[in-house]
Amino acid sequence: MSIAKIGVVTVSDRASAGIYEDLSGKAIIDVLNEYLVSEWEPVYQVIPDEKEVIEETLIRLADDQDCCLIVTTGGTGPAKRDVTPEATEAVCDRLMPGFGELMRAESLKFVPTAILSRQTAGLRGDSLIVNLPGKPKSIRECLDAVFPAIPYCIDLMEGPFLECNETIIKPFRPKVK
Repeated sequence: MSIAKIGVVTVSDRASAGIYEDLSGKAIIDVLNEYLVSEWEPVYQVIPDEKEVIEETLIRLADDQDCCLIVTTGGTGPAKRDVTPEATEAVCDRLMPGFGELMRAESLKFVPTAILSRQTAGLRGDSLIVNLPGKPKSIRECLDAVFPAIPYCIDLMEGPFLECNETIIKPFRPKVK
């Protein structure tokens, strides 16, 4: 059985320049380590808020690094430099709008500004790409909401079987008759 590769991409001008430590990408890795009991390898990147750089990174992780899942953090707000959703949409074959809808609905339980978040998700080849907000607390809230569907999505794409710690997160998979 092969080890699942999961891309973790922090989109931040300041973190990529070393002005501050990337806490968001590390938060994604921490949450995935709690969720997953199957072996997996993070392919971790910290990049600036540049549409072309984001697109190139997503393409490389999907096409060359064979990541079954790519999770981004940052660049999903209304600021002019926030272009992660546009870069994601540009490289995806098909969009998965339900992810963004559910994440915003979940975030609205905590902050009224969740409607300003533009995270999305889509499919590129054999990879699912999911945009998360940039704050570590929001990352956990959003992953708790959408992750139950992710292992089955990857199953449907004929990717690696992601086994979860069901005391932490229970993935949905239809019962086999």
